[in-house]
Amino acid sequence: MVIAMAAEMKVTIKRIDPQGRVVLPLDFRKKIKSGVVFLVERDDKLEVFPGDADLSKYFDSVEADVTSFGDYHALRRELREVYRR
Repeated sequence: MVIAMAAEMKVTIKRIDPQGRVVLPLDFRKKIKSGVVFLVERDDKLEVFPGDADLSKYFDSVEADVTSFGDYHALRRELREVYRR
């Protein structure tokens, strides 16, 4: 099922298979030149960008007081707290 929202936005309802896979719409896949996508997870949303997309708007967009990047879980916790503020 496809719902047209605005000139630039289209909502497609897809099922997730038992392995957690979702098939991307054909028109979106045709736009992907590299065969790679970026997945950006925010709270309960997942955004999909073509691998050649400009993600520079996300760089330096959050400041977190983390002493060590070695503890991945502590880093994620701090980033979640900063994002909620």
